[in-house]
Formats: sequence, C-alpha cells, structure tokens
Amino acid sequence: MTNHILILVAVMLLSGVFGGLVTFYLHGQHDPDSANLPRCLVVGIGASFLVPVVLDLVNSEIIIESQGDPSQLLIFTGFCLIAAILSRFFIVNMSDRILSEAHTARERSESVQHDLKLIKHELLPLIDTETEQDVMTQNASEPLDITQDEIDVTSSMVLRTLSSGRYIFRSLAGLCQETETEETSMVKTLNFMVARDLAGKVTGKKGVRWHITEKGKRLLELGI
Repeated sequence: MTNHILILVAVMLLSGVFGGLVTFYLHGQHDPDSANLPRCLVVGIGASFLVPVVLDLVNSEIIIESQGDPSQLLIFTGFCLIAAILSRFFIVNMSDRILSEAHTARERSESVQHDLKLIKHELLPLIDTETEQDVMTQNASEPLDITQDEIDVTSSMVLRTLSSGRYIFRSLAGLCQETETEETSMVKTLNFMVARDLAGKVTGKKGVRWHITEKGKRLLELGI
C-alpha cells in the first residue's frame, strides 16, 4: 500500500510539472506577458494533487482499483494531466464546489440542531406524563405555593381541559372553543398559569401549544 501511494504521488507530481509546461507554452504563444514558468508549474502541481479530492467527491474508486490494474493507473494519470493543463479553471471550480459543500453541510447541521431542540421541548411533557406516578410520589409531601383564591373559574376550567383533553398539547383556538372563552381572557389565563408553573408552553412546527404540568395535576387532585 505504501509503494502504491508513492507511485500515485510521483504520478501527480510529474503530471503537474508536465501540465504546467504545457500551460506555459500555450499561454506563452498567445499572451507572452502573462506566461510565467514557475507559476505555471506550481499551479499545475497543485491542481494535480487535487484530483484525489475530486474523485472522492464523486465516489470514484479509481485510486483503489489502480493498485492492481495498470489501466486504471493510466486513467488516473490522464486525470492528473488534464487537471494540470486546465489548472486555473480546475482550481477555481474545485474551490467553489468545496465551499458549496461546506455551506450545505453547515445549513443541514443547523437545521438538525433546530429540529432536535423542538423535539426535546415537545417530548419533555410526554416524559412527565409517562412518569406521573413517580413524580407524584416524590412531590406529594411538598406544599403548593398557591391558594384557592388565586384560581378563578376560568383557570380551573382550563386546567381541567388541559388535563382531560384528547391531546397533550393544546392550541389557543382549541382551548377557546372547548371552554367557550374569549381569546383575550384565555391568553391572560394561560400566561398566569405558565407563570405559576401550572401549565407549560412549547413552540413547535405547528406554532405555540400549551400543556398541563405536574403541579397543575396535583392542584386538580386537591380539588381546587
């Protein structure tokens, strides 16, 4: 394997030098002022050594196959030579493609992180619901820092609706319709309940949703 890598390096180096010379003489014929031999050689070698990166991006296995197949090694040499001759065009397009891939990967990563945060916020109330008995056992002796006078009829009705509804996460429109309460009054009630930890609020893909907390369930069991 080491010998094969050394052969590939020698192929890329020689192809880069030869391609740089071809570029130098081609440009020197049409534009002698812009032709510079050291620059053409350096750019040609650099473009030649970028060929394995391109082959990896297109999922080509020519490098592995060339280890036991001279014809594949010859094709690899041709790729390096083409890259060296077209070094300016090749390096510019290669850089743009790498930057594009990096930008796409970053956007996907940010999107996945955002989705994970939403899923985490939406799953927490479900986990609390599944572990209700354990939580109730642990917190049964803890006093509730809320009095009956603080809970009005609307708050009590909303708590019961959140606790006994078909869905764990309830929308504002659904709560207003089921409790026959105006939206303004419902918003005030929900904000009060969230502030007192009787209800929770999550923001997901479908918008803002409310759910009852363990403290709210304990309050209902006490008959408040």
